[in-house]
Amino acid sequence: MAVQKSKVSRSRRNMRRSHDSLGAVTITTDAETGERHRRHHMTPDGFYKGRQIVRNNED
Repeated sequence: MAVQKSKVSRSRRNMRRSHDSLGAVTITTDAETGERHRRHHMTPDGFYKGRQIVRNNED
């Protein structure tokens, strides 16, 4: 059975958890359409990196 050598204080324990929180979502503007979308995601119209990757059935 594992036994710790010494007690870890609350401060040291919480230092390990500093990177667990999520940051704000990064928004970018598409070069072709000018739409704003999340980074590394397609626009609502189906464009990604200036190319249409999903066609809308409405057209």
